[in-house]
Amino acid sequence: MVDRPALSKGEMEVARALWEVGPATVRGVFEALPDSRKMDFSTVQTYLRRLESKGHANSKLDGRVRIYSARTKRRTVIRETVDDLVQRLFAGETMPLVRHLIEEREITKEGIAELRDLIDQLDQGGKKQ
Repeated sequence: MVDRPALSKGEMEVARALWEVGPATVRGVFEALPDSRKMDFSTVQTYLRRLESKGHANSKLDGRVRIYSARTKRRTVIRETVDDLVQRLFAGETMPLVRHLIEEREITKEGIAELRDLIDQLDQGGKKQ
């Protein structure tokens, strides 16, 4: 596992937009941000540079335009972020986090059924895909 610095909230939002649009210019990423979370163009540019310096994005010049692309997968960033959270808040123990999510967040009947299926698969020695 690569030890990368954690992403800030703003960096994560820009990373989500980059994952969504694929390789893109700063303008492309800027326009891909949800309307509810628009930020300044220069802020998006700064976050893309930070993502690149942290190892989460690549860039290349295409003429005079810089094209950014994701270097890490969404799943990898989620895993690294959750692992860091579990380590910092729960001393590496996962059950307190699971208990918190179940008790503090509303879970639909469909979510409960999915959780039961996952537990059944784990009981049978399988791994959820």
